[in-house]
Amino acid sequence: MSAAVSNDRKRGKKRYGGGHGNKRWKGSRELEVGMQGILITCNMNERKCTAEAFNLLNEYADQLYGPEKLQEKNGSSSDGEAEEEDVDVALKKEVAQLKASGAKRERRFMALDSGANNVIFIKTQNLEADKLVHLILSDLHTTKKHKSRVILRMLPVTGTCKAFQEDMVKYLTTFLEPWFKTPNCGTYQIAFKARNSSHNKRDEIIKTIAGMVGMLNPKNKVDLTNPELTIVVEVIKAVCCLSVVKDYSLYRKYNVQEVVKEDTPKPDAETETNTPGEKDKKDEKETNKEEKKETNKEEKKDEEEKKKGEEDNDNNVPHDKKEDEGDRE
Repeated sequence: MSAAVSNDRKRGKKRYGGGHGNKRWKGSRELEVGMQGILITCNMNERKCTAEAFNLLNEYADQLYGPEKLQEKNGSSSDGEAEEEDVDVALKKEVAQLKASGAKRERRFMALDSGANNVIFIKTQNLEADKLVHLILSDLHTTKKHKSRVILRMLPVTGTCKAFQEDMVKYLTTFLEPWFKTPNCGTYQIAFKARNSSHNKRDEIIKTIAGMVGMLNPKNKVDLTNPELTIVVEVIKAVCCLSVVKDYSLYRKYNVQEVVKEDTPKPDAETETNTPGEKDKKDEKETNKEEKKETNKEEKKDEEEKKKGEEDNDNNVPHDKKEDEGDRE
């Protein structure tokens, strides 16, 4: 009976997905050094985030690069006995073509495991991720249309290296040249974030990158309010994802949810939008307040002077009495 019970338990684990079969896939389906793509953060729903990301990226990629062309398999139709005899030749040709083209043609978007929770990595092929993401955010900023519910931020990744300081410095010396090496220059800031990695200190990384940018061109200046360029550094485990982006502050740190919101007017703008009658009323109220303050000050001064006069009279009374008594004597 015990053997039968153990067999039932094993069958139950296999049937309902227990044991080692539930582990995440590894290998070529993970974020690795040398890849380019887009980091996308979400809120507790990675599967829905991936679906939304594919829809959004394909929509705007079609505008930039046209619809994706997939490789079609050329099959041979067997209409006669002569064609059936050439099947072996056709198969050999197809195998040779597959070997020459790399056996598979990768799709332009492929979802990979990033190595962090609530973060997915979309690997890109034969396109510029920074231009694509900038196009998406600029369109959302102008149209104010909600096109996603789960996606939070979309960060392009135009370069990757090992997440150790020596490797990062070696890689960044050439990576930053197109934007910051003489004669190119501009104002910049550094946005650094590390996930599942504790061997890199934020302040040290920022200082080293700033020093490298200054060495490329002394005219490069730090601007934390409205920089022309932003160096995005995202470390996940042992991989460092890098990119240099524009309009980082304008597009709310590349947040898809925030960039769609209407801009809140400043206090100065609110005062300018008031009608002339409302302005006159406010001015009258302010002048009345000032006049009341002045009158209160004058009344206080008069009261103080009266009190001083009464005190002086009281002080003079004893002297008058003494003089009267002397005269009487």
